[in-house]
Amino acid sequence: MTGVYSFDHDHGVPARDLGHLLGGKGAGLAEMTTELGFDVPPGFTISVPVCREYLETGWPDGLDDQIRAHIKVLADRMGRTQGDPNDPLLVAVRSGAPVSMPGMLDTVLNLGLNDDTVRGLARISGDEHFAWDSYRRFLGMYATTVMGVHEESLPTLDASGATTSELRAHVADLHAQIVRITGRHVPHAPYEQLRESIEAVFRSWGSDRARAYRRHEGIDEDLGTACNVQAMVFGNRGDDSGTGVVFTRNPSTGEAVPFGDYLPCAQGEDVVAGTMNTHPLSYLGEHQPAAYRDLLDALRRLELHYRDVCDVEFTVESGKLWLLQTRIGKRSAVAAVRIAADLADDPEIALTPEEVLIRVPETLRTRARAEIAAEAHGPGAGATLLGTGLGASPGRVTGRVVLTADDAMCADDDVILVRSSTSPEDVAGMSASIGILTTRGGLVSHAAVVARGWGLPAVVGAEALTITGDEIHADDGVRVRAGDIITIDGSSGCVWVGEVAGTDLEADDAVAHRLPHLLRIEEWASRAKATPA
Repeated sequence: MTGVYSFDHDHGVPARDLGHLLGGKGAGLAEMTTELGFDVPPGFTISVPVCREYLETGWPDGLDDQIRAHIKVLADRMGRTQGDPNDPLLVAVRSGAPVSMPGMLDTVLNLGLNDDTVRGLARISGDEHFAWDSYRRFLGMYATTVMGVHEESLPTLDASGATTSELRAHVADLHAQIVRITGRHVPHAPYEQLRESIEAVFRSWGSDRARAYRRHEGIDEDLGTACNVQAMVFGNRGDDSGTGVVFTRNPSTGEAVPFGDYLPCAQGEDVVAGTMNTHPLSYLGEHQPAAYRDLLDALRRLELHYRDVCDVEFTVESGKLWLLQTRIGKRSAVAAVRIAADLADDPEIALTPEEVLIRVPETLRTRARAEIAAEAHGPGAGATLLGTGLGASPGRVTGRVVLTADDAMCADDDVILVRSSTSPEDVAGMSASIGILTTRGGLVSHAAVVARGWGLPAVVGAEALTITGDEIHADDGVRVRAGDIITIDGSSGCVWVGEVAGTDLEADDAVAHRLPHLLRIEEWASRAKATPA
C-alpha cells in the first residue's frame, strides 16, 4: 500500500474521515479539493504511518521513489520543474497531525530556491524584490527548522522597508552565517532540500514544545504526524497579495461573524507567529473586495459542510484567493455554548439537542458560567489601568508577572506570562500560567489560539505596553515590574495594576443577561436526565 496520496486521490470514503491516515491538515486539503472544489494549491500528503515508521526505523525503503513520482505529477500540473533556473517549481512543506497542535510542529516555505532559481523566479514574476524576499525567508526557515540554528544567531533585517540590493546582501549574510554555525551550506539541490525538510517535520513530533503540548492535551505520544507537500502560492507578491487566518465565527464570544486577521504582502508564518500586528479581516474587504467575497462564500460553505465552526488559513496572490487549510476551530467555553445553540437554530445545519449536549458537556457549561461571571464584574473604584489590548480568550485572572516561560514553570503561585509575543517554545510556560499577555500579535496569533484552546484568559496586541529588561511600562508612564501583581480581562482586553475587585452581581443574573443560550442548553440537559434511557 502506498504511503503517499495526492490531494485529489479517491479514497472511496470522505477524506474528512481519514485524519488518522492523512492527518488533520491533509484530510482538510483533500476534502476541500475533492468534495468542495475550492481553489487549493495542488500537492500530496505523506501519511501518518510513514512518520511512525520513520521515527521507529528510519527513512522507509521506496519512499524516495513515491515522492519523486508525486513531484513529477505536481510539476506537470503546474508547468514548472524543481530546480529549473528559468521557472522553478517551489513548494511548501507542512506538518499535519491527526489531532490539532497549533504551531507545535514544523513548516518550511519557498522550498526549491537557490542561487540559480531565485533569478528564475525574479524573471518569471517580473519582481526581483519579491524573489529575493522569498529566498531570505526560505534560508532563515530552513536554517532554523532543518539545520537546528537558533533564530537569534542569524543576521536580522527589517524587510518591510528593505531595497532589493539590501535583500540580496542579507541573503549573502545568511549563507555565510549558516556555514559558520553548521559547517555546511543549505543544499542547492531542491530534492535534497525536500527530503531534509520532510525529515525535520517528522522529527518535530518529538520536540520539547510538542511533548509539552501533548502532555497538557493528553494526546497519544505514539500518534505521529503527516507531512503535506504543496505548490507555493505567494502572499508576499505585492500589495494585492497577502495572507490570513479566519474563523467562520468568533471563537472567543461565539458571535456569528467571520473573525480573523489579515496581513498584506506577507506569508502565513508572519500572521500566526504574533510578531507583527495584523489588520482585521475588514481590511481585506476594503482593499481586495473580490477576494473577500470569495472568502465569505467559502466560509459559509465550509461551515455547512462540517456543521461546525471552521478555522481557515488562506492566501491571496495577485488578487486571487487560495485556501491552504481548514479544521474544526478551537473556541472558548462561552463561544462553544453560543455557537452550539446558534447552529441548532440554523435551518441549514439544525443541530439536534443531543448533538448540542455532546458538544457542550456539563464541564464546559460550568466553565462558561465562570467566564461569564468574571466578565460581568466590572473593575472596582480606584483600579489603575496599565493598558488595553485585544481580548483574545475570555476570563479575568489576577497573578504575579513573569517574563519568561522558565520563570512560569518554576513558579509555585499564580502567574501571568507577559511576552512581546509567544512562540511554540513558550508552551510549557503557558501551561503553567493562569493567563497570557502579549504586546504584539493579533487575534489568531500563537498566544491567542493556544490560550483559547486551553481556556486561559489572554490579552494580545497591547501595543501601548513595552517590555524593557524586567519592567513593563505604558505610554502614559504607568509601570510594573516582574513579580508585581496585575489583573487581565480576556474579554475587554483591559490590563490593570494589582488585584482588581469587582462590582457585586449575581452569577445567575450575569448568565441570563450575557449568555441566555446557556440557560436554554441547561434546560435541554435537565430534560435529557429526566428522560428514561
